[in-house]
Order: sequence, then C-alpha cells, then structure tokens
Amino acid sequence: QVQLVESGGGLVQPGGSLRLSCAASGSIFSINDMGWYRQAPGKQRELVAAITSGGSTNYAASVKGRFTISRDNAKNTVYLQMNSLKPEDTAVYSCNGGITRYGGSYGRYWGQGTQVTVSS
Repeated sequence: QVQLVESGGGLVQPGGSLRLSCAASGSIFSINDMGWYRQAPGKQRELVAAITSGGSTNYAASVKGRFTISRDNAKNTVYLQMNSLKPEDTAVYSCNGGITRYGGSYGRYWGQGTQVTVSS
C-alpha cells in the first residue's frame, strides 16, 4: 500500500508565503514524476507544478516565478514553496505521484489535499 500525505496548508495574508510538503510512504521501490495540483471552488483541478525524477520542473504560467517545486528523494517527499501569494491562489492543494511498488506494479497516487487560503 502507498500513501501520500500533504501538510503545510493554512491561512496566509496576500504577499505571504507557505511551504507545502507531500510525503510518500509504504511499499515504494521508486518514485517517478510528482506534481502539485489545486482546485478552487467551482473550478476544475489544475496542475500547478511538476518535477521529474531527475529534477526537471515545469510550472503553470500563473505561478511561475512565485512557486518552487523541489523533492528530497531520500525522504520520498516533494515540496512546494509558495511566495507572493495572492487571493486567487486559494484552493485545495493535492500532490500526485507516479510510483513503482516493490514487485513491479506502477500506479499514480493522490494525497488527501490541504487547504490554502489567502486572505486579509
């Protein structure tokens, strides 16, 4: 079994910063690409940032220059540093990972999500 658990969400004022973490645990042989997604009320889920196993990254245009995705392979953890937050960044943020389990099976797994609210 594989679990992804996010943490670090909360309430922050516009212009502030938050750092999200997503830790993977369980029967993990390797983790391929990982990504952060968000979904605001009444909107579709969108990809915010992604990182490959080799460390290549890509970002949504709306967060480029403000958000940074990184990963610690030794800890099976991916991070999202969010700076200069805006009210429109308010959403539930979830991580997703492509994971190969011991035994060779591959699947994509989701965390439960963490709420980020940007408001004064």
